[in-house]
Amino acid sequence: MQRAADHERESKTTAERIIPFDRARTFITFSVVLYHSTINYTHFGIGGDRMRWLGFDLVVLFNDSYFMACMFFISGLFVHGSLMRRGAADFLEMRGFRLGIPFLVSILVVMPIAYYRYYFTEFDFLQFWRHMIVVGPWSSGSAWFLWVLLVLNALAVLVWRAAPQAIGRLSRRAAELGDRPMAAFAAFLLFSVVIYLPPRIAFGDATWFTPGHYPFPIQDSRILLYAGYFFAGAAVGAAGLRAGLLAETGEIARRWWLWALFALIFYGAILLFVYVHHNWISDFRSPPLWWHMAYALSFALFCASMTFTVPAAFLRFAQTPFRLLDAMRPSAYGIYLLHFVPLLWLQYLVYDPAFPAFVKFAIVFAGTLSASWAMTIVLRKFSVVARMI
Repeated sequence: MQRAADHERESKTTAERIIPFDRARTFITFSVVLYHSTINYTHFGIGGDRMRWLGFDLVVLFNDSYFMACMFFISGLFVHGSLMRRGAADFLEMRGFRLGIPFLVSILVVMPIAYYRYYFTEFDFLQFWRHMIVVGPWSSGSAWFLWVLLVLNALAVLVWRAAPQAIGRLSRRAAELGDRPMAAFAAFLLFSVVIYLPPRIAFGDATWFTPGHYPFPIQDSRILLYAGYFFAGAAVGAAGLRAGLLAETGEIARRWWLWALFALIFYGAILLFVYVHHNWISDFRSPPLWWHMAYALSFALFCASMTFTVPAAFLRFAQTPFRLLDAMRPSAYGIYLLHFVPLLWLQYLVYDPAFPAFVKFAIVFAGTLSASWAMTIVLRKFSVVARMI
């Protein structure tokens, strides 16, 4: 009986999926794998390989300046609908199942296997695992997103229970902007600047908050950005996804090219200030306040523009086949969770050979994507795992 109820619930959820948003999430996952596959070969970055290429810096900077904030926004879109269907208790139970358990598996199994490559000549695996858990460093890798998203979902429930009218008011504001795309875009730009600029000036862009050696990190300067985008997504989702601000035939979707143009302009501004930092500022380690403010402003505007562009573009081309993304969609979550294992081991595999940077990247990227995809397909053959990821 319970199995039948679970199957009915799963079928209902599947039927309600909106393909453009699934494609957008899959695209972000693809971008995450691309980002992590290139970062080791960047010219100015923290990559450890001696073979480097400046073009990879452009890829890393582009992705890092928007993709996780965009993912929080997309994740927020489904909060209100899920809360209305399930109620608070069932909503939290499902989020715990789909976020909490994968996070625990990631930090206790996946990341130890991935990072063991750094230490396998010094410890056996159980020694390394014990050292990581007890002493540290205990990295969560890309799974940091899961614990932050779980906390934001719990906060959304508190808001929904304590101030049920708040989400309704925000959704009405979002709905009012449905036929005023430029006003909606301008409001989102301003919102992004307000929530990002102060913590960016206060903390800089490189510091992460980490409680002790435990795997609960979050970038200081982006705490408000991620929370703000998540709740902005929740407000937009509460206004309706099929006929609201992000409707397939709406003005936001039709003007996807305009948001993309703005994104390119603001990305150009980011590159300009990076160039200024490297060539015109005498003290590279301590740029002046005006530079921090100008860079942070460019970052916030680019992030907002890309967060408009990605869902809008997939909505506009909802009827267009995207063969790679459509094939990846059922496995995207698993790829995100598992890709650190082949990534780190492949980076070490190609470390010593004097291959050009692009060749090393190609091996790491293709191997990471295909291996994590294959592992996900195998794991999803188990019904409990398939419902989770």
